[in-house]
Amino acid sequence: MTRIRLRPTPSAQSVPGSHHLRRSLLVGLLAVAAIAPAAVAQESEVIESPVPGAVAAPVYPVTFIDDEGTTVVIPAFPERLISLSPAITESVFALGAGDRLVGGTDYDDFPAAAVELPDVATFSGVLMEQVVAQQPDLILAAGNGFTPADDIARLRELGFNVAVFYAETHEEVLGALRRLGVAIGASQEAYLLTDRIAADLDRVADALTMVTTRPRTFYQIGSEPEIYAPAPGSFLADLIDLAGGDPIVTEDPAVYSISEERILAADPEVIIVADAVWGVCPADVAARPGWGGLSAVVNGAVRPVDDTTITRPGPRIAEGFAQLARAIHPDLAISGFRPDPVLCATAGTVRAG
Repeated sequence: MTRIRLRPTPSAQSVPGSHHLRRSLLVGLLAVAAIAPAAVAQESEVIESPVPGAVAAPVYPVTFIDDEGTTVVIPAFPERLISLSPAITESVFALGAGDRLVGGTDYDDFPAAAVELPDVATFSGVLMEQVVAQQPDLILAAGNGFTPADDIARLRELGFNVAVFYAETHEEVLGALRRLGVAIGASQEAYLLTDRIAADLDRVADALTMVTTRPRTFYQIGSEPEIYAPAPGSFLADLIDLAGGDPIVTEDPAVYSISEERILAADPEVIIVADAVWGVCPADVAARPGWGGLSAVVNGAVRPVDDTTITRPGPRIAEGFAQLARAIHPDLAISGFRPDPVLCATAGTVRAG
């Protein structure tokens, strides 16, 4: 199976740029993209059901090790859940437990029902009073500082049960989803979901074995006030490589801004407009002074994408990988995925297989 590596995109504080850029990066990666700590968290032990292929209902109390290596004891079925990241929120809904969520973040955007959740976290951190008001049985936090460590410590001091989730690779995303299932009492649903995601990832990887070209690919993360691109060795650079493109990257692994001179010199054959959801469209890119002669512009290969689906490591990870692969190789045939979203209401969107 192709190994999709999820590495952290810089936090909202570490990258200069517009609100749109910071929101796009954080919404995409807040939940589970992180660098693994020295202590490797072990996967929770799941009791197998006597029925082949099934997972037995949990017997409480349930004890498991979260993705930061913390032993979490859940005394009873958690009826009231709080999510502190959009990817975790989306995952809880995907596991059929969205009706038990009593709080989320002000940047939850999928599914539609998630938007209506009471906001208990913002870009600035956790809103403690709102959490206390909801009296959750279990709080689902994001690792590697995306939920501030001080906030996690404070929540535990207040007596709340907190479990932390994140991953580095798509295989670890699947493991994190299974651990989340254990935590919220949805183990069977988690195993069914992750089996389907794994099969979907395999289909994309199989389709990419037919690719014979690797176009120079510029992934525009954001464009205000500067232009931003994947850094060398970053999650996005790796993902573009796996999706059959030759990524155009910044000069420094710690820097996500890129000069126009570097882009023009690289002459991208494909330009992916990831900030299309914030109103930046292919026509805007093509109209920049000096960009009209770029191969991607000349050949009409400037394509908007739904960046959140591509960069959010949750239940839509295979859908995002397929969308990215088709953006780079629009003739790629991948069966079983929904058509890609229509953005900018213009040509340039890519086709579903």
